[in-house]
Amino acid sequence: MIEIALYQPDIPPNTATILRFAACLDLTVHIIEPTGFLWSEKSFRRAGMDYLDTVRIVRHASWQAFCGSISGKRIVLATTGADTAYTDFSFAKGDILLLGRESAGVPEAVHQHADARISIALKPGLRSLNVAMACAMIAGEALRQIAAR
Repeated sequence: MIEIALYQPDIPPNTATILRFAACLDLTVHIIEPTGFLWSEKSFRRAGMDYLDTVRIVRHASWQAFCGSISGKRIVLATTGADTAYTDFSFAKGDILLLGRESAGVPEAVHQHADARISIALKPGLRSLNVAMACAMIAGEALRQIAAR
C-alpha cells in the first residue's frame, strides 16, 4: 500500500474529504502540523461523515518529526512545479504521497527533501486542482500500479 501525507493543510473540508477517501481505501494519512484550522470533529464531520472513526491518522508536530518517523520510505511530492507526470511515474509499495498546503504548497526545503516530484497535466493557464481531487487521482494511479505487479 501507499500512504498519504498532508503538509500543514489549511482547509478543513479538503482534509476531511481526503480522510474519508483514505478510510474507504484503508490508507494511512499523516498530518504534518501546524494545520491552518482548529483540529476538531466539528470541522471535519460534514465532508468526512462517519468514516472518520475508521481512518488511521498519524499527527506529526512538525516536518522534522514526520521525517524522523517514516523509516526511509520514499516521499513522492505532488506539485505543480514537477516535470514528471504522475501517470509516467513508477510508484512502489510503501511510497508516501505528499500534498502541500492548499494556499501555498510546500517550502523549498520540503521540495529538496522529496525523493520524487510529480504533477498532473493541466490545461494551459490554469494553476491547480483541488487538493482532494489531486490526491484521489494520484493515489488511484499508485494503487493501480502496485496492484498490477
